[in-house]
Amino acid sequence: MGRARGRLAPYLMILPSGLWLAAFFLVPMVLMVSLSLQTGNLIDGFRQTLHWQNYTDGLSTYGDKFVRSLWYGLLATVACIAIAYPAAYWIAFRGGRHKSTYLFLLLLPYFVSFILRTVSWKLVLTDNGPILGPLRNHGLLPKDFHLLDTGVAVVSGLAYNFLPFMLLPIYVALERIDPRVVEAAYDLYASRVQAFTRIILPLSLPGVFAGVIMTFVPVSSDYVNAEVLGGPQNTMIGNVIQTEYFNNSAYPTASALSFTLMAILLVGIFLYARTLGTQDVLEAARR
Repeated sequence: MGRARGRLAPYLMILPSGLWLAAFFLVPMVLMVSLSLQTGNLIDGFRQTLHWQNYTDGLSTYGDKFVRSLWYGLLATVACIAIAYPAAYWIAFRGGRHKSTYLFLLLLPYFVSFILRTVSWKLVLTDNGPILGPLRNHGLLPKDFHLLDTGVAVVSGLAYNFLPFMLLPIYVALERIDPRVVEAAYDLYASRVQAFTRIILPLSLPGVFAGVIMTFVPVSSDYVNAEVLGGPQNTMIGNVIQTEYFNNSAYPTASALSFTLMAILLVGIFLYARTLGTQDVLEAARR
């Protein structure tokens, strides 16, 4: 009896989380798959017809939106790496006993609503805002120069809003590095550049790997930043899905577009993992 309880104990421990995932992830996903293959409208109702053309029509009609979403996601992810890595590096190796304070100050703006932060970013980037206004008044920018309703504004908003998804994994990876390993590299006459490229960077790759995945996926599917900061020429696939679902009540089309985006992101993550080498990343994480 005791052995049976011991064997069942691990399964009983994961049962609550398994039921949670089944109820709020698995079941909705199955329903959405079924919905994506239906035809009809909100008035006459939807019927299951295995209409696979919803997927092909979505790709052919909104292919440019998929490409733009992936491109914006890539640019925002690279921008997050460029900003988050130096900040995480400085906190991990130079923060001392104030590391928690610096992290709190960096994360403090993200306690505010996502929508409010995006609207605030819009106020910063307006033509007469605190950045462009003084530059234009001093003749440092052309009178017709503007950032709002451009891809630059959308990418900058995406990078700003999703920066913690990159910062925290990188910081955790850097924090785990034993300072004595870096000191040993210096004792062996390694320069700071050599110590970074041969010791610190390889050991921090697990954090970069996790940060890229955690950032690229939500950034590519976001629609708020493109709606608030962009114009009609900056529409992302998330905006299309939102419009099809809430405005046009085209539930099958919206579901098909959602699963198409999910498939593209999964393929992209798989190729990224193969290119980077997950085995090398995992080996670095174990050291």
